[in-house]
Amino acid sequence: MIEVALAPAHQGWRLDRALADAVPTLSRERLKTLVRAGALHRPDGSALRDPATKMRGDERFALSVPPPTPAHNEPQDIPLGVMFEDEHLLVVDKPAGLVVHPAAGNLDGTLVNALLHHCGGSLSGIGGVARPGIVHRIDKDTSGLLVVAKNDRAHEGLAKQFADHSIDRRYLAFVSGVPALQAGSVDAPLARSTADRKKVAIVKDGRGKRAVTHWTRLKSWRDAAMVECRLETGRTHQVRVHMASIGHPLLGDPVYGRAPHQRLRELLHRLDFRRQALHAAHLGFVHPITKGRLSFDSALPSDMQELFTALGV
Repeated sequence: MIEVALAPAHQGWRLDRALADAVPTLSRERLKTLVRAGALHRPDGSALRDPATKMRGDERFALSVPPPTPAHNEPQDIPLGVMFEDEHLLVVDKPAGLVVHPAAGNLDGTLVNALLHHCGGSLSGIGGVARPGIVHRIDKDTSGLLVVAKNDRAHEGLAKQFADHSIDRRYLAFVSGVPALQAGSVDAPLARSTADRKKVAIVKDGRGKRAVTHWTRLKSWRDAAMVECRLETGRTHQVRVHMASIGHPLLGDPVYGRAPHQRLRELLHRLDFRRQALHAAHLGFVHPITKGRLSFDSALPSDMQELFTALGV
């Protein structure tokens, strides 16, 4: 039970907005859900169920917050590369091969299982479910940086930044062939392919969500290049599909990559490089609670470093 005391300054505010200001550990959406469920009571015991009710500014309430529903995932002691952590969020450097969230075919051994073990009792319920706040994802075989929310306020604040495209996300990718231009942008909507539901495709029939990738050529060899891709949006497989669409698919990509030049095929085989050459190398955002600017960089993992060296030989 949480005792809520509104201040005179809350006069004229909507109930949900005033509660969010008075109870900062819960998001406004979570508070709306609780109010509609009859969890907010006046001193006389009557429930207040309309989140849009205007406040006088001096009310007192009792808010019943049920314990989080247990997640259908088990904590597992999986090593985590933690770049930053406080009571609100953590930034993780994910290795290639680690699935972010359990799904068919990968029910355990995921980043979520690792987070449940790592965060333990400090992990708050997000949206009423005891699970880590996965705000965004990267593919299983993509390595690099992810930010994870520990509570409602952090989750809501980070989600807003992703929604308004203010998160700074930059990926390093090795692509087949050398782009003729030094830099460029791909603005092409993406949706699930109607021919293969496991794939994402550029669509022009109104089904797609806008997707924008800004790329810069950083290094080139005779038959390949390293590019930095800055994401304006963050759609599934965005970098992989966009770079393939301009004739430069990612090296090692088993889904969107076409057969590269013979030298590249032999090189990838010799290195036993079996994933898309893509690494989430930079992540920058405003801390949703402290409002300080945070910025993180992750060096190329060893397999991509080895590929970088071999491309120049």
